[in-house]
Amino acid sequence: MSRTLLSGGCVLTLGAKTPNFTRADVLIDGETVAEIGIGLRARDAEHVDATDTIVMPGFVDTHRHAWRSLSRNDGAGPPDSGTAGGSDAFRPEDVYAATLIGLLGAVEAGISTVVDWSLRSEDALVDAALQAHADAGLRTVFVHNRPAGTEDQGSTAPATRQLMARLTEAAGPLTTIAFGSAVPSANDLARVEPEWTVARELGLRIHAHAERETSLYGAIAELARRGLLGEDVTLVHCSLDDEDVEAIASSGASVSLAPSAEMAGHIGTPPIQSLIDRDIRPGLGVDEERLTPGDLFAQMRATISMQHATVFDRKLAGKSGVPRLMSTRDVIRHATVDGARAAGLGRVTGSIEPGKQADIVVLRTDRPNIFPINDPIGAVVWGMDTSNVDRVFVSGRAVMRGGVLDADVTRARNLATVARRRMTESSGAVPGTVSAGGA
Repeated sequence: MSRTLLSGGCVLTLGAKTPNFTRADVLIDGETVAEIGIGLRARDAEHVDATDTIVMPGFVDTHRHAWRSLSRNDGAGPPDSGTAGGSDAFRPEDVYAATLIGLLGAVEAGISTVVDWSLRSEDALVDAALQAHADAGLRTVFVHNRPAGTEDQGSTAPATRQLMARLTEAAGPLTTIAFGSAVPSANDLARVEPEWTVARELGLRIHAHAERETSLYGAIAELARRGLLGEDVTLVHCSLDDEDVEAIASSGASVSLAPSAEMAGHIGTPPIQSLIDRDIRPGLGVDEERLTPGDLFAQMRATISMQHATVFDRKLAGKSGVPRLMSTRDVIRHATVDGARAAGLGRVTGSIEPGKQADIVVLRTDRPNIFPINDPIGAVVWGMDTSNVDRVFVSGRAVMRGGVLDADVTRARNLATVARRRMTESSGAVPGTVSAGGA
């Protein structure tokens, strides 16, 4: 079993019981963190000089649609427009290519865990996505909901049980299967209750879209009244009233926000202040890269900037009880330890602590874009970007070294090129064109 010693870096453990260190060493033993301290020695370990770096937990992306990665930066028009077309046009090789290039991009951004929502599809496409998860090498949660058009076909519990059990068996060692759902209107919640029951019987976490189009205000509170909301539920893209927020806080459910996508798309303003007023600490996600950056540096900045703007607006309006400004310490936890909890992996990852999985990112601090480092956490939140990512470890294995992925990137790019070309031809889009106002 391999051992790695990261020595001399600024170590942000972000742990509940393990302090941060201005300068320290981290010993990785196999898949887990063995020790954090000053002057550690391990003669049988690979030695990595972490001087001039920040060593911290890998980022946790709590909501992403990796299958839409072929539409990166193609944000004009409705969600199913652009080079990727609609989900019905995808073949297994397209899903594999899109998912693989999307997940490799996440690793390159310092993300060690991705919660990936699959497209609503049949077995062959799902299997292709799962293979991409295994080949990408990072930790994933594969959120799957049944194909479109099956929700109202009587009792679907046996089919759901069979499908989810098959996916759990097929998943690789770094992939966890979760159940995907949507929060309907408050009057239609009986529709999801049987399947949520099955998911719980199988021990699966439930991830539920709760945006305006699928859940009217009050639906989340009604879920709580029915006993359906709990610590095993993560709500995504929440549109909330006060009763909903109280229901989330009381139930222990988690929330995933994708602030850049929610503001740039059709979802609306993320309810960041309403959540933190009730001590609900959300995880952060990318959603889809069609109209948002694919890294959590951008999501942290969007979150903290929005909260600060809310506070300043209240001050200017002369309102009383103005909340405190979110700190960089708050938001870096949203991107790591809080995100791990929202992914259902709080005991596994999200912080650097002995016994936890060694999911670690090493960030360079000697680059001109960030030097000098006056405050390490502030530097990560306000100043760094993907160019600062030097190494990424997942379960103790280096999946990126010296800014270079340990993957066949040429193959992944070629597969994505072929898939994108086929998708653009099938949708009638012209690859590489620029809109009239875009140049």
